Amino acid sequence: MRRLLSVATACVALLSAGAAGAQSPAGTWTTAAPLPAARSEDSVAVAGNTIYVIGGYAPAGPNPNALDVSGRVDVSRPLVQAFDVQTGRWSERAPLPRGLNHVGVASLGGKIYAFGGFAQQNRGPVADANVYDPATNAWTALPPLPAPLGSISIAALDGKLHLVGGRDAHSVATHTVFDPATQKYTSAAPLPVGRDHMGLVAYGGKLYAIAGRIDDFNHNTSYVDVYDPAAARWTAGKPMPSQRSGSAVAVYRDRILVIGGEFGGGAYANNEAYDPRADAWATLAPLPEGRHGTGAAVVGDALYVPAGAPVNGGSRQSDTLFVYRQS
Repeated sequence: MRRLLSVATACVALLSAGAAGAQSPAGTWTTAAPLPAARSEDSVAVAGNTIYVIGGYAPAGPNPNALDVSGRVDVSRPLVQAFDVQTGRWSERAPLPRGLNHVGVASLGGKIYAFGGFAQQNRGPVADANVYDPATNAWTALPPLPAPLGSISIAALDGKLHLVGGRDAHSVATHTVFDPATQKYTSAAPLPVGRDHMGLVAYGGKLYAIAGRIDDFNHNTSYVDVYDPAAARWTAGKPMPSQRSGSAVAVYRDRILVIGGEFGGGAYANNEAYDPRADAWATLAPLPEGRHGTGAAVVGDALYVPAGAPVNGGSRQSDTLFVYRQS
């Protein structure tokens, strides 16, 4: 019942979240070098001092930073772009084996793992699994997923990769663990409620599944589910002040930051932070412009949010690189 009521009150929460974002900003947003090509529904991972933007949507035609005259969008790009934080420069890296959007990615042991994704615009899930080695600039195939899924949320914990939620024709609650050492998948306790476009991070030896949607952005959620691998079960944390999906989520200074996201009226500019130790939410400084459909990466004292869409859906992409810092 708690879950159903949370979804039903989405409109009220959206309004209150916007007001809260204007009342108590914290931290500062700046911009860094823009991406060579505009992107959205891409995936973001970090290895060393380099941030990788993987797959996603991009405008079709000869100009990579604007829609062509027909307004077409290539929704299955294999493109991989890398931003070196130390030099402040972008470069192109080996592309995905095929064009995909909504790929689940995570870094572990200096490599980047990519699972699933959609071959078409937010549909056509695949079972692809690959690993990228920055040292060789090459992708290597892994055993395919047990089932095709897009928009899977992935986090590394204790040397393994947890693949949680996602969507085939509908949102799923599955929780699969991939062991890079054995290259095998095992099943773990499923989410209490299946969803996709969800944030997932590891903190303090536990997993935190944040927000996400049930099938579409008209059914966004505010759920916080916490997985304890020792107990092999999920428990509920304090829900977010707002319901959102497609947010960029990362751990920054002992808090879980939830940046932007998508809802029926557009893309969020307001941001929220969860303190797992206090089970409490706080409001952060808003983005310069709303964003959804991308990820976040932390390098040094900064959090980076590359690309993403400034409106809901996939009709527009951006080439911005937003940078967040707290003093």
